Amino acid sequence: MTNQLLLRCFYAFHLILSFLGVQTVCSGQNKPAASGTILQGLKKLNVVGTVLYVAAHPDDENTQMLTYLANERKLRTGYLALTRGDGGQNLIGSEQGEYIGVIRTQELLAARRIDGPEQFFSRAYDFGFSKSTDEAVKTWGRDQVLGDVVWMIRKYQPDVIITRFPPDPRAGHGHHSASGYLAEEAFKIANDPTKYPDQLTFVKPWQPRRIFWNVFIPGAFMSNKRPDEAGVIAVETGLYNPLFGKSYGELAAESRSQHKSQGFGATPNRGVKIDYLLLKGGDTAPSDPFDGIDLSWKRVSGSEKVQQLVNQAITTFKPDEPAASVPVLVELYKALNQLDASNTYVKAKRLEVETLIQQCLGLWFETNPMEYAVAPGDRIQVTSTAVNRSDLPVKLIGLHMPGVEKDTVTNLILKPNDVAQFTTTVSIPANQPITQPYWLEKPVSKGLFQVNDQTLIGLPENPPAFTTQYTFDIGGEKFTFSRGWSYKETDPVDGEIYRPFVVQPAVMANLAERVYVFADNTPKTVDVVVRAGRSGVSGSLKLEVPAGWRVEPAQIPYDFKQKSQEVRLSFRVFPSAAYSEGKLRVMVSEAPASQATYVSSLRVIAYKHIPTQTVFPAAEARLVKLDIKVKSKNIGYIAGAGDEIPAALQQIGCTVTPLGPREINAGLAGFDAIVVGVRAYNTEDWLRYYQSKLMDYVKNGGRMIVQYVTPGSSFIQNGLKVSQMGPYPFTVGRDRVAEEDAKMTFLKPQHPLLNAPNKITDQDFNGWIQERGLYFAQEWDKAYQPIFSAHDTNEAPKEGSLLYCQYGKGHFMYTGLSFFRELPAGVPGAYRLFANMISVGK
Repeated sequence: MTNQLLLRCFYAFHLILSFLGVQTVCSGQNKPAASGTILQGLKKLNVVGTVLYVAAHPDDENTQMLTYLANERKLRTGYLALTRGDGGQNLIGSEQGEYIGVIRTQELLAARRIDGPEQFFSRAYDFGFSKSTDEAVKTWGRDQVLGDVVWMIRKYQPDVIITRFPPDPRAGHGHHSASGYLAEEAFKIANDPTKYPDQLTFVKPWQPRRIFWNVFIPGAFMSNKRPDEAGVIAVETGLYNPLFGKSYGELAAESRSQHKSQGFGATPNRGVKIDYLLLKGGDTAPSDPFDGIDLSWKRVSGSEKVQQLVNQAITTFKPDEPAASVPVLVELYKALNQLDASNTYVKAKRLEVETLIQQCLGLWFETNPMEYAVAPGDRIQVTSTAVNRSDLPVKLIGLHMPGVEKDTVTNLILKPNDVAQFTTTVSIPANQPITQPYWLEKPVSKGLFQVNDQTLIGLPENPPAFTTQYTFDIGGEKFTFSRGWSYKETDPVDGEIYRPFVVQPAVMANLAERVYVFADNTPKTVDVVVRAGRSGVSGSLKLEVPAGWRVEPAQIPYDFKQKSQEVRLSFRVFPSAAYSEGKLRVMVSEAPASQATYVSSLRVIAYKHIPTQTVFPAAEARLVKLDIKVKSKNIGYIAGAGDEIPAALQQIGCTVTPLGPREINAGLAGFDAIVVGVRAYNTEDWLRYYQSKLMDYVKNGGRMIVQYVTPGSSFIQNGLKVSQMGPYPFTVGRDRVAEEDAKMTFLKPQHPLLNAPNKITDQDFNGWIQERGLYFAQEWDKAYQPIFSAHDTNEAPKEGSLLYCQYGKGHFMYTGLSFFRELPAGVPGAYRLFANMISVGK
């Protein structure tokens, strides 16, 4: 069998496992289990039922309800988030768009590792705040996303579906209401074979018994007050689980606190918590969401022996000797193999039993490459480790991995606590695909990720590209467990850390900037950091620019002897004579081939609360030649929750100095303007002690711009650090204009902000992305002047997007306009308006 065919076989094997809808033990890291967790798993074997929870974004889910369903009711529980949260803000870094989507995907997986359910996604792209179901569904593509929900119902076969949001304005967000609408529509048609018939190659039609809305009272998520809806079912979710030593409220808070990019650290609920469910379709349920649904083994034909063995495993379990349960679990596994192999419940329970056997034995096995990344055609050394931490006899029959024809070891008895290690060298096929999140392999089409492989739809992340299959003899039965490769290292502070193993390009190129803005005809230096993905790679690199632009030199050679070697290459880019926009793309000609091809860049997303993610986007940047004048050059910047505006200001010739307490104490008189980053007044405690100095700076002739803050709420405790952000009072609300092409009405056409040094016109609001703005000022002192009025379709005008006032000799502005998105995206009009704001009165 060729290496390529082996790889396809292993990849198909993992798709089959993931297709079952069960999170298997294929991840790179073992998850040890205490006896309480094992007993919980044994009890879960006795419950044969499934529930699917549906909402729009990461962090939308009612984590306490999910925790209750998975752990108290012991149901196979899944959460389907229609989007990956790509349109959300980022409290911990500067990532936006698809990159914050990658972070939020991993935050959801971290949450699920705590509360127990499985995680799924549709192909819908979070394009930002939406105010209507119709807009959301139209942007996503109704048929495609509805098909994804139908697919997950047919694949997961839930008895009950629960939605977080209703399909109407009470949901508060078009994506929210759309999730309720699509779930209810899918509930109606999932059992109809004439709907989405192409799916039936892989799944069968399925009809859940009923669908509920998890009713909530807006602004009172932790309240036990009964909603006014008639016919709701009350469910107590605040119970305590002695096997975990925690209440479901405590587990839910730990889970929700994984959404760190959204600032959703949660306080645990340790008392009574009542949730309410309202029937939206299907059979009536007088008192319980699963009324009339048989959740026992009776629903599986011929399962009497299975039921007997499950009961035996539970009653004979010894917390101080979990390995004693392995013989009965092996018998249970054999009994499951006698049942209908196509039955979804049988598949799921067989995988649960495999996991329990590993946990009872304390069986540890993993494969660790010597490096975290390798290029196609390269070779890498990997070490496989197996440890049996029990006195029960376990024999390692063999290890099998792609690219290795013979098993590494055969018939090795694993003695208690002896570490068995095996090292081998594996050849990576020359045509091995580069590691890339499957939903990012192609550009987003409007509001939808382009995923052509039906079996991938719904998966939270890629199946492992490389795995090792471990075959054990346990109690006379052969078990083959698959483990994805994972790089492991020891950090001197954090200890043992795992990182996903990736396949990287032979050559990568990172541009120094995402956008290059030219305010005149002066050329700019464009630096490209070129990195070797393997040793012994050479060639030449050049920049492709639009017609009318020019690059010097035409190309530059590179020659790397060692893997990970880097070199910085510098080009000079000359703008077109006319005002224009275009794309700069990096191309390489790798020796010995002479044909130039587009190259990928390297993007590493590293935060301690999630596994490090590696993405290889195209190596490209935007080029913008614009008509702009800037009078203020020396800018102080108070960083907030993370944005890229300082780099954007540098693009138009400004010098940007980060400001903190030390710099403010040293004096602010030398700055032409001070800009406050998004959410800074939500996140920076020290600002409360320096607010008076900032106001003195304005009063003495300075210019200060405060970008949007969030007003806080009863369930997100991130209110302002100061009682008053400006020289006169104003409040911030939740008003926003989500339509990026909404008409901007100039309330004061003669105002300096609209006329100097750049004349602002309607054309300056063309090409904005995602939205006009968010968190507008809501009420303000008469000293402030609103500059614009704007509104979404069928809404009243809103005037709080940009407030201006004079204070003493200086100028203060608050803006909810989304400069933090527009400037990094290279929107010309946003640059021109921002230049006026930092230059006003100069």
